[in-house]
Amino acid sequence: MPDNQHQYGHRERLRARLTKSPSDLADYEILELLLAQVLTRKDTKPLAKELLERFQSVKGVLDAKPAELSGVEGFGPKLTAYWLLLRELLARYAESPLRRREVLASPARVAAMARQRLAGNPLEEVWLAYVDGQNHLLAWERYHKGSSDNSTIYPRDIVERAILLKASGFILVHNHPGGASRPSGADLQATRQLREAAQALSLRFMDHIIVTDDAFCSLSDEGLL
Repeated sequence: MPDNQHQYGHRERLRARLTKSPSDLADYEILELLLAQVLTRKDTKPLAKELLERFQSVKGVLDAKPAELSGVEGFGPKLTAYWLLLRELLARYAESPLRRREVLASPARVAAMARQRLAGNPLEEVWLAYVDGQNHLLAWERYHKGSSDNSTIYPRDIVERAILLKASGFILVHNHPGGASRPSGADLQATRQLREAAQALSLRFMDHIIVTDDAFCSLSDEGLL
């Protein structure tokens, strides 16, 4: 049997198993089928296993930075673009409950949403969740994309945006790429300045949440707000 026919038969059997019972597939088999959406004529099992070995888990593979992925033999520009599409899809899925104006119930819920978007991001990004008086989400927006270790925050811009949205309060979120979730001195200073700006306009500065790929810190919970 020609190699391509053997590969076609193997892939069809995998798809049949996926249809019957998705949870029965091994992690490498899930990745194998995912990679096959782009590499339609190639045996994707070796690449799937290589990715798992290098990044330790499916989450690790999906969270890997483009530069890390491109360092794996066989992971070219088309797959990189496909991975970015997957990441954006997962991020929007995680954000969808809040985009339906659900209540922001806890720092953990906001952090989980933010981590889905920011995991593996090599740059610091600052995001704002603006809420009404009942803590329903009015807007979830990126405020700033900075360097690998710094993002500038201007309190005036944030409170002016809150007033424009007729928001009652807001939550500040930013990531620490590849670092600890504890706030830096600059984070604490920015928090104090933003708290003062919010208080002057009777806005609720509800929390400042710092996220990493697998942890988060709520300055409100830590008594630092």
